[in-house]
Formats: sequence, structure tokens, C-alpha cells
Amino acid sequence: MSNQDTLKSRLGVFALEAGFVRMGVCRPDATPQAAARLAEFVEGGRHGQMGWMAERMGWRGDPAALWPQAKSVVMLAESYTPRHDPLAILNARDMGAVSVYAQGRDYHDIVKKRLKRVGRWLIEQQADAEIKVFVDTAPVMEKPLAAAAGLGWQGKHTNLVSREMGNWVFLGAIFTTVELEPDGAEEDHCGSCRACLDICPTAAFPAPYQLDARRCISYLTIEHKGPVDEDLRAMMGNRIYGCDDCLAACPWNKFAVEATEMRYFGSREPAPLAELAVLDDAAFRAMFSGSPIKRIGRDRFVRNVLYAIGNSGDAALADVAAGLAEDADGAVADAARWAKGRLQGDR
Repeated sequence: MSNQDTLKSRLGVFALEAGFVRMGVCRPDATPQAAARLAEFVEGGRHGQMGWMAERMGWRGDPAALWPQAKSVVMLAESYTPRHDPLAILNARDMGAVSVYAQGRDYHDIVKKRLKRVGRWLIEQQADAEIKVFVDTAPVMEKPLAAAAGLGWQGKHTNLVSREMGNWVFLGAIFTTVELEPDGAEEDHCGSCRACLDICPTAAFPAPYQLDARRCISYLTIEHKGPVDEDLRAMMGNRIYGCDDCLAACPWNKFAVEATEMRYFGSREPAPLAELAVLDDAAFRAMFSGSPIKRIGRDRFVRNVLYAIGNSGDAALADVAAGLAEDADGAVADAARWAKGRLQGDR
């Protein structure tokens, strides 16, 4: 075994000690197909309002161009497997459904600290080593890189799936000037399964392995600014931040790794829509301090809550919606009038 193989093995052991569940290595140029797929996605307008996906596409599609000095990309996965049925909340129509990943502390902060810890260890072993760490903070396509590093494959829902971890994982990347032996890419094991495609409430998958973000509830509740198309609002149910349907449907989750980071679970119980709808900016910020939800701001959040109120079938919530019909934010006011109209129609 060469010195670099030994270093990689020891790095993997340390990464597990640091809290990750798997590590894999690939070359920066290991995803040659990513650029063309990204270009097709953007040219088709499927990125919606996410203009940042079209910016610096050269870097996003070619990791080697992001930092030419890098010789290896160390991909790391951390589990956030839920301890409950993430879809059960969808039956409580007067409550707000929040994606599993956002129910506790912001994973960006936690994963980045772990990445830096692993990166520092690598520098301590090889003094001339340089590193850069990324967690959704740069034009890095983590999922294709993770697949190239052997952590799993991109399933038909476009998320990473693993036979050893399921698909409830956060991904982080360490670019380094250290040359480490790359791992082989994992084969696709989706087979004829369509569970993730068929469960999608808005039919956001035009075909297997293709996503139209403009119909994805995660995109609509988090990234989309302004009013959501009326034909999609009723399909959103009570989902007020993100959506877990396609992830929860994956059969490979029977092998999901238990999450050990308790901060991902949080201590907050699901909140009634009636309480969430009346949050002002200060109350919203206080409630979601340290949460990824804080990023979308009060207006977009309350807009989502009002769509959920409109879908609740609870006529008693019509007065809550009516109270926001003249909100200073146009999208909130529009959502309030829509919700009131639906509930009064139900009445």
C-alpha cells in the first residue's frame, strides 16, 4: 500500500470520527457529462427564477475550472434520516409541513464545521496540502461529484441514492491539492422503480432523471419569489417549506443510516397554520433563528402558510386569511385572498 493510499484510508477513518457516514474520492474532471446536462436544464428554463444556476456555468459544469490547482475532490456524506414518518404530517391539514432537513439547525453550518475539521487534519498530515471546502456555497455540483466518488448514484428523482445510506444525506466537498486515489463510480440501481416519480404531487419530473424545478414544491416554497401559479397552489397541500415526498418514497431507505446529530431534529413541534400566518418579521426571525427557514424571510413564508390555509378545508381559517388580504407584501395579500376564496367556497 502506497503512502497516499495509507493517507486516504486514515482520512476516511477520521472523517467517520468527525461525524460523516461515508467518504469517497474523485478527480475534479470526473463529471464530464455534468456541463451538458446543466446547459440543457437551464436552456429549457427548468431552473425557474434560480438565476444563479445560469451564472458561472463554466465553473459549475467543470469542477476542474473552479480551482485548477486541485487534484482530488473528497466527497463526504452525513445522515439526517428522520426518526418518524415524514409524510404523516400531510394528513394534519391545519398544521404546517416542513421538510425534514429544515426541522432543526441549519445543516450548512454544521456540515461546514465538520468539513473544516477533516480538512485541517489532512493539512496536518501533509504540510504542503491546500484545501477548499464547499456546502452549497459555491458553483459546485455536489451530487454528480458524489456519484463519481462512489457514494451512490443520482436516482430518478435526481437526488443521491445509496444502497448503504438511502437518500437522507447531506453532501459536502473538500477540494485539495493532495493527490488521492479516486474511487470508482457507483452503478445505477433504480431499475424499473418509479416510486419517487409517481408520488410527486405536482408531476415535477418530465421523465426519469429529469426535474422541472418550476413545478417542484421545494423550489416553489423556498426559491420562487412572488405568487405561485394558481394551478399549482392546490397541489402544495400543507407543505410550507420544502417537500420530502420523493425522498420518502425511495425503497433504498430501508438501508438508511441512523442520524446521530441531534441538532438536525430540533425540538419544535409542528405549529398550527393559524399561528404561523400572523407572524410579523420580528416574530418570524425569532422563531426560526438558526434555522434554514429564516433565509426565505417572513413574506415568502407567510405566503406559503396562506396557500396551506387555502388547502386546509377548515372554514374557520377564512378569517385568518381575511386578516392578511391587505398585507403590505403583494404576494402575501394575493395568497390571503386566494385562501379566503377557497375556504368560503368550501363553506
